[in-house]
Amino acid sequence: MSWLTDRHYFLIAVIFYGLSMVYSVFLWRKGFREDNRVTYFLLLLACVFHTTAMVKRGFSLQRCPVNNLYEATLFIAWTIVAAYLVFGFWSRLRFLGAFASPMLFVMGVFALMPDLDKAGHGLKPEFVNGWSSLHGALILLSFGAFGLGSVAALMYLTQEHDLKFHKLRAILSLLPPIQRLEKVASGLVLAGFVLLTAGLSIYPMLHQAAGASFRLDPIILWSLFVWMLYLFLLVMRWRGQGGRRFAWGALGSFAFILLTFWGVILLSPLHNS
Repeated sequence: MSWLTDRHYFLIAVIFYGLSMVYSVFLWRKGFREDNRVTYFLLLLACVFHTTAMVKRGFSLQRCPVNNLYEATLFIAWTIVAAYLVFGFWSRLRFLGAFASPMLFVMGVFALMPDLDKAGHGLKPEFVNGWSSLHGALILLSFGAFGLGSVAALMYLTQEHDLKFHKLRAILSLLPPIQRLEKVASGLVLAGFVLLTAGLSIYPMLHQAAGASFRLDPIILWSLFVWMLYLFLLVMRWRGQGGRRFAWGALGSFAFILLTFWGVILLSPLHNS
């Protein structure tokens, strides 16, 4: 199927995201406490086509495919589904797919808007060695963990709202228990923070390996700000300020990543040279 472009492959991925979202309706009716593999399988198929789209885009332009709003949205959505597939190995976390699917579908439809895909023609990126791949993979997975953490936080806020204002509805709710949601959200945020810390710690090694002087690129400064933001969230959680405040913080922090990531990439000489 050589005639298929990267946008065709991504369109197929979005269709699978939509199918997963539709199937999630049945999970709402049956309850999220059951171990359901259908959503996981649909998101796995979507990830295959999504990954193919990113690879074809990268090879066709001979650069890292994160240089406009379309590509940045593809990248962040891919981190979410990739992280879900990793964490979804644990059956107790597979319910996150039912909430992640609508987010991925909406992001996919948004990315497919024609005006967002104004591809540039930058130079071919230089890959220093294995450190570069490890650096990118760790930060990529951290964003996916933060995204899943925000999904769990949204589920927590929904359940917390039911408990506060609709007691009967809360008793009959099909969402996982609120204590479990809080643990899952904080655990995913912690995992993302550890991955982001590891990814950022490799950055100086890249310059050493390339024989270049160390410099603070806009994307690095932005990443450090995100790191401090999540550090504050975790400290707040460890000091007993969890629950609703932590959930809103996790949700708002990931919203900040979604709204600013593509702009910082465009401003980054490191990723546009």
